[in-house]
Amino acid sequence: MPSDQSTWLIAVPNDGEAEGLYQELHPKLTHQSKNIGLSQFEIPSFKTGTLDGLIGLSEEIPKQEAFFTAVVAKTVDTLRSLLNNDPAKLAMHVLVDERSVDDYLLRGWKWNEGRYGVHKDLREIVDSLNKEMNSMDNAMKAKLNNYNLVKGSLTQMQRKKIGNLSVRSLADVVSKEDFVHDSEYLETLLVAVPRALVKEWNAKYERLTSMVVPRSSKLVASDDEYSLFGVVLFRRVHDEFVQACRENKFLVREFTFSEEELMKQREELETADTTEKELWTELLRLSRTNFSESFQVLVHLKVLRLFVESVLRYGLPANYLGLVVKPDPKTAKKTLNVLQSHFAYLGPRSSRAAQGKKGEEEELSAEYQSLMDQEFFDFVLFEVPWIIY
Repeated sequence: MPSDQSTWLIAVPNDGEAEGLYQELHPKLTHQSKNIGLSQFEIPSFKTGTLDGLIGLSEEIPKQEAFFTAVVAKTVDTLRSLLNNDPAKLAMHVLVDERSVDDYLLRGWKWNEGRYGVHKDLREIVDSLNKEMNSMDNAMKAKLNNYNLVKGSLTQMQRKKIGNLSVRSLADVVSKEDFVHDSEYLETLLVAVPRALVKEWNAKYERLTSMVVPRSSKLVASDDEYSLFGVVLFRRVHDEFVQACRENKFLVREFTFSEEELMKQREELETADTTEKELWTELLRLSRTNFSESFQVLVHLKVLRLFVESVLRYGLPANYLGLVVKPDPKTAKKTLNVLQSHFAYLGPRSSRAAQGKKGEEEELSAEYQSLMDQEFFDFVLFEVPWIIY
């Protein structure tokens, strides 16, 4: 059974018995549920080509279809990530030519002859669709990779500004007045002291090593876990003092004050933040555009597949009607039963096609096996997965 989370594209022969199809089906389907969508569209009369060519396309198109579907899904995932999984915002960007997906499929869908002329060979059209989808996929990958690199760099910079005083960047915590400057012998060290050990620090720091300047400890900043002190000592006892602090669970933060370096860090952060916002906007715009384009390409490929499978099943003349059915998940099985019952008159033609495939199974090579493994109805049906907001 087709998924109840997808829109069904259906093809049937356009003969006398299919006239007034929409008018006949609509009341039958809406009787099951008022939430069912139904519309009719024209499947172009493409050049059929040879039987071998049709069989080859029938085998190849599903592979392209899987790739096309994956590209559309990745584009939606990118939009979802950019919009922080906000369903309302996502719905504003997952549009096809500024229309909702349902409107695009159910409100007068037409083959785009301006881009994909029906006078071309089927394989030429498939190649054209594939070229377009590959181009969009490559553009998305390049833009997404560039954005992720910049975002990763920005995140790393921002991470340095969070956390407690034992790990975070001290660039925005200290000031020039917290340090001894231009001294050949003295230096200021910054020490992160656990809040529970502050009294111990005040009692011990002058005696941790020799050559610590008395009463030089100064509280620079504090948070819920640590207090940051500045202490002045002679440079020659630097390593000894660091080791003594470590033994007493005081953490020396190696930091050299430089106004030039602080200014550089701030500029780098501002630049990264600005660049990330610009690339976010560009990626959002590209994702929105590519969703619209890639979804259209996917639907065109599915309609072309409807044609190919219809010719293989029903034969010539290659004149077929298309239906778009959006089922109500609660009544999807009943909807399928209504369709099967309505198109039961196609049974003899479909049965002959099925028997023909079965009889030829031993003669066909393994590469055609997927044709014979398809779920079989009296009508041709393929699915367009729903976009879940």
